[in-house]
Formats: sequence, C-alpha cells, structure tokens
Amino acid sequence: MQILVLNSGSSSIKFQLFTMPEAKVICSGLLERIGLENAKITYKSTSEKIENTVTVDSHKEGLQLIASYLMDDKIGVIHSASEIEAVGHRVVHGGSTFAKTVEITEEIKQKIKELSPLAPLHNPANLEGILVAEDIFTSAKQIGVFDTAFHQTMPVEAYKYAIPNKFLDKHDIRVYGFHGTSHKYVSEKAIDFLDKEQSKIITIHLGNGCSMTAVQNGKSVDHTLGFAPMNGLIMGTRSGDIDPAIIFYLVNTLGYSLDEVNTLLQKESGMLGLTGYSDLRDIESEAEKGNTDCQLALEMNAYRIKKYIGSYASIMNGLDAIVFTAGIGENSDVIRNLVCMDQQFLGIELDTEKNKVRSKEIRDISIPTSKVKILVIPTDEELEIAKQSFKLLQ
Repeated sequence: MQILVLNSGSSSIKFQLFTMPEAKVICSGLLERIGLENAKITYKSTSEKIENTVTVDSHKEGLQLIASYLMDDKIGVIHSASEIEAVGHRVVHGGSTFAKTVEITEEIKQKIKELSPLAPLHNPANLEGILVAEDIFTSAKQIGVFDTAFHQTMPVEAYKYAIPNKFLDKHDIRVYGFHGTSHKYVSEKAIDFLDKEQSKIITIHLGNGCSMTAVQNGKSVDHTLGFAPMNGLIMGTRSGDIDPAIIFYLVNTLGYSLDEVNTLLQKESGMLGLTGYSDLRDIESEAEKGNTDCQLALEMNAYRIKKYIGSYASIMNGLDAIVFTAGIGENSDVIRNLVCMDQQFLGIELDTEKNKVRSKEIRDISIPTSKVKILVIPTDEELEIAKQSFKLLQ
C-alpha cells in the first residue's frame, strides 16, 4: 500500500510517500517558510535531491506544488494520483472528540473546522491539506491522526484547570496537549535506547511551535501546551506563558480588541516579537553578530525550557533522560547548550563537543558520568502517521 503523509505545520509542510507495511520511503520533502519571500522546497527521492526557492503564499498553493513534484514527468515517483491509496494527515487539535486515528468524513471535517479557533495556526492548514488532497487524490482514503491523542493519559490533576467545574463538565475546557505524534515517537525511541521501560523522560519538541512532555513509563503525564497550542514555551510567533491579567490590561486600558490581542499573542509575539525574526536560524546568526535583542531572546527561550525541566522532574520524582527533537531541538547546538548549562544539580551534564556533532541518528550528548542522559532523537511524525494510517485500514 502506498501512503502519502502530509504534516502541515504553522509555516511548513512536510511530506513523505511510504510503501507499507515495509515503511519504505519512496520520496520525502519539506516546504518551509510559507508566506515569506524566501520560501524553499526540498524534494528527495531515491534518484533525485532538489532544493528550490519558491513563492508560496498559502498552504493550498504549497500542497498543489508538492503534488506537481510527485507526478512530474522527470522527477516524479508516481504516474497518476490513483496510485496513492491513502493520505495520512496530521491534525493538531482533536478536542475531546478524537482520541484515536480516524478515516475522514464530512462530519469529521466539520468538527476539525469547529476546533480551528483553538488551534488557529494549525487546524485551518490541516483542514486545507485534507480538502486539497481530496481534490488531487480522489481515490485515496483520507486519514486523520490527532496531536492530542497521546496526551489522553494525563491525570486529572494535570489536565484540569482551577476554574469552576462546569467549564470542564459542560464545555470540555481542559489541557489537551499537542505535538503528541512527535512526543510519542521519540519517547518510544528513548525507552528503547535506554532499555528501560520503567522510565522518567522529558521530551522537548522545539520547532516553530514548541512543547515539552513529561513521559513516565511510556505515558504522557503532563505537557506544556494546554487548551490551545499557545502557552508554555516561547515559540516562533507565539508568546507562550503569559499572565492573563495582561490580556485584560490590553483590552480595558490600552484599547485593544480581543481579535487584536489574539493576533498579537499568536502571530506577533514569541521570538518574532522579541527580535523581529521568527526563524531561529536567523536569530542565531544575528546573535553571533552582536544583536543584543537576539542574544536575550535565546537566553529567555532556554530559561523557559529549564523551568519546565525542573517542574517535570519534580512531578515524576526523578529523571532518566531529556530528549531534544524537531527542527530546532535536533539542529541547534546553541539552544541545547543554553538549556543544559548549569544543570548539575539535576544530574544533567552536557558534553560540549558531542553537542556540536550533527547526525540523523539517535545520539547521547551527555558526559559519561551524567546521571541524566541527554539525547537527540530525530522525530519522524510522518512514519508514525503512516503506521497509524496503515493499522486503521487493516
């Protein structure tokens, strides 16, 4: 079975075409910086690797471009859209409705749309991916894999907010958690690497969107993102944790509308608000040149991660490993160094030379005597989505 996996992020689309159940990758690629002047597409097959700068203003345009690469006469890997038997989609917010992988129906699309206000940078892009895929791959089954599913194991003391009970009982207002496909994949890899099923692990997913999960014995027990994917860590354009009193001050004293506040916190804050850049590669480059705003933003980013490492080690009453993953977590030795600096009290001790090495393999970058392993594990959300899609269709 050939399964195409589409992972639409807030500013990127990852794609991979698999033959299942062998999990053989036929082609893969990444379209990044959607909506920016220097958008780039990378496309790899067994015989080709292409990188092009492109103009892509929306996720719809991006998905149409990806489809044209897949079916191109010279570089394509399929002759017809009918060769794709299923398309697996990452969907960020499943609310309390979706706790497992499902085949997409009209009713499910409507529910994903209804949940869009809770994940405005993601669910609309995820839904767009489904709609475009339905138009292009008309004979394929469309499968939804939800980021929130992995976090259904969180205990009530972790997912319930300290507001009147009716808001949970009647309106399902609670912590849902996100990036679950990634956290599930890398935590399972970490458990295998440690050869320790009874384990206490913190997975740190750092990309344009960022989150951390406390994973105890393979299950999510706490998570930085909550009702919607905008609190917790400092992200590319999202503020992360903020005192809610600031929202009332912005509205009641400074005259902002609620829509303006939402835009401010979702699209104009985070690293972008601190530096003028949303891409960490640009921020690290400017910091090296002496840009003090960028230097401070990097320190703030790491400081927030450290706070959660301490709190999660406390709730699990111990820590066996921390795991860095996703675009920033896997590639930024700068962030990893800042996060692991001065953490000896918790038993986290980084080998600075190992930290500088780039690899696509799982690697331990801690010193031999470090009580806590520091692991870099490349995430593969696409493979996890393919596996879950294939399993559903059996």
